[in-house]
Amino acid sequence: MRFIGSLLFVLWLYGWMALLGLLFLPALLLPRGVVVFGIRTYARMVGLGLKLIFGTPTEIRGRGNIPPGPVIYAGKHQCMYDVFIPFLVMKDPAIIMKKELLWYPFLGWYALKAKMIPIDRAGTTKTLKAMVAAAKDRADAMRQVVIFPEGTRRAPGAPPEYHAAGLAALAKAIEAPIVPVATNAGLCWPGRGFLRRKGKIVYEILEPIPSGLPRKELMERLQSALEPATAALVEEGLAVQGRTLPTG
Repeated sequence: MRFIGSLLFVLWLYGWMALLGLLFLPALLLPRGVVVFGIRTYARMVGLGLKLIFGTPTEIRGRGNIPPGPVIYAGKHQCMYDVFIPFLVMKDPAIIMKKELLWYPFLGWYALKAKMIPIDRAGTTKTLKAMVAAAKDRADAMRQVVIFPEGTRRAPGAPPEYHAAGLAALAKAIEAPIVPVATNAGLCWPGRGFLRRKGKIVYEILEPIPSGLPRKELMERLQSALEPATAALVEEGLAVQGRTLPTG
């Protein structure tokens, strides 16, 4: 049953991507907000697919913790779904994304039109400066900058591996509150692999961390907020699924 459900979900996921990608092609010639609306529509369809096919709801907690205006959304990253959640909780997010995604049909075109922030993950100091300059430009336009401080997807329960340079540089340049976002989405949607699981996906938006903190204090506060909250959500999700994570 997991295989059949997973197959149906993959068809739903990429089927809607293709359908909306075609329907919104004229938006590439229209104002950028139309493309953002299209991405938000797709994010809603992804959540609907999880609910219809697996009976897996998505709950978003703590929406009131997002201050108005520019913020830095700093989320745990467990699966592809994490990239779409900012479009469900913020008005105009700008995602820091790996530049290889620009080569994907539809995804790359719309990312460019929506003025996301593509970066070379194996880049140099020059790359970091370019990322910060682009992010500051987006924040000056009253957008919300989205970064995943661990840089890549990590499974629920995996030891954290935060990269301080990018987030610290953003925080210094933008001077906006940092909003930590915990999740347990990887329990239902693994970061790698085909099979999904039934369960309950929760994203929890935590209290913002003020700007202007020294780099070490910023990272300590971020990790001390995200890790316990994520661990609690993972325990909650495992209880719904009636299983435990493998050890060793």
